[in-house]
Amino acid sequence: MCCWGRLAAALLLTTLAIAPAASLPPEVDQQDVDWVVGLRRQLHANPELSFEEVETSQLIRKTLDELGIRYRAPVARTGVVAEIGSGEPIVALRADTDALPILEDSGLPFASNRSGVMHACGHDAHTAALLLAAKRLKAVEGSLRGTVRLLFQPAEEGKGGAKVMIEEGALDGVSAAFGLHVMPFAPTGIVALRAGPTFAGSDRFNITIHGVGGHAAAPHTTKDPVLAASMAVVALQPLLSRETDPLQSGVVTVSRFNTGVGAPNIIPQSVNLLGTIRAIDHELFGRLRQRVTDVFTSTAAMYGCNATIEWSPVPYPPLITDKRAVELAMAAAAKVVGAASAVKMPQPFMGAEDFAFMAARVPAAFAMLGIRNETVGSVHGLHSPQFRMDEAALPIGAALHVQFALDFLERGGLDGKGGSAARDEL
Repeated sequence: MCCWGRLAAALLLTTLAIAPAASLPPEVDQQDVDWVVGLRRQLHANPELSFEEVETSQLIRKTLDELGIRYRAPVARTGVVAEIGSGEPIVALRADTDALPILEDSGLPFASNRSGVMHACGHDAHTAALLLAAKRLKAVEGSLRGTVRLLFQPAEEGKGGAKVMIEEGALDGVSAAFGLHVMPFAPTGIVALRAGPTFAGSDRFNITIHGVGGHAAAPHTTKDPVLAASMAVVALQPLLSRETDPLQSGVVTVSRFNTGVGAPNIIPQSVNLLGTIRAIDHELFGRLRQRVTDVFTSTAAMYGCNATIEWSPVPYPPLITDKRAVELAMAAAAKVVGAASAVKMPQPFMGAEDFAFMAARVPAAFAMLGIRNETVGSVHGLHSPQFRMDEAALPIGAALHVQFALDFLERGGLDGKGGSAARDEL
């Protein structure tokens, strides 16, 4: 999951910590616990970056082979699409598989074997939990009233693997999709869901202001890109304070400002800036992108410079979940963790999640699974080099996937009719 906000995490912890942590689902035995923990540790020790999940994919396929589950691979280069059951309706369960370019400092005995690459966002846990769900669903395959499609998706961390999966048919015929993500700021076993806007859309910009360099003692002979870039950054501020409804959530952040290397008495030829925009609303998201372009282009020209602007090749849209899917998922979660531990997410996050591409194509719900447990050191935020997770959450995550699928198929779809419910909002 890309770019989690500390403030959102703190607010959610404050809201959710009042709920009691859930106990282990009674139908999961210790043998399954040992099995899923072993898988997760193997994945954690061998992390791979986006679209490089070769060994991860091999382990997934090997496990599916051992379970006798049919699959298609590769999908989206290193992804795997598996199916259990037959006929309609088809419900999709998704897990992301990639790691992050982070040097691990967790102190775990099964820490990363690859320097500078780490499972710091829990995708190893997501993958292992979905494999345990696959094992349990395979055991009841004969009684399934439809098909469960398992999506082991690569490249969530900024490269839009979900979009590529969709383009290669992963959601063809699917009536609804369910996903989950671990969250270290709520106690183990808490499950939070939200209908409607859930995560922000996210895009990144790379802007270069080109001017005319020269000696700092003669600024009149230059076209100063430092001045132009500085004024442009200031000019961004009204995009939210004056152009955006105060009740809407948006972010425009310039996070890098690079004038290069040189003597302090030299005005550089160019300045490079990096940053991000985020918004919960589709319309605001598109407008912020256009207005950032306008501000940098016009401000650069005002000071005799010019701007070149590059945006992400795969911007992530806002994640908008479906009310019916969330209601089903909330009821399913209550069966797994108890009604007191299945709670409503109080507000959207400004972080981004490429499950948004799936939620824009079919009705979808996205659950947040608490893993905070100070006893085992599961207290650090996602994307932290010290990140650890409470492995007691693994069978809970698996049980959630199973319950989502069983309840959906038992109802014959979100409306009890079955069949595909594909939509196109992108």
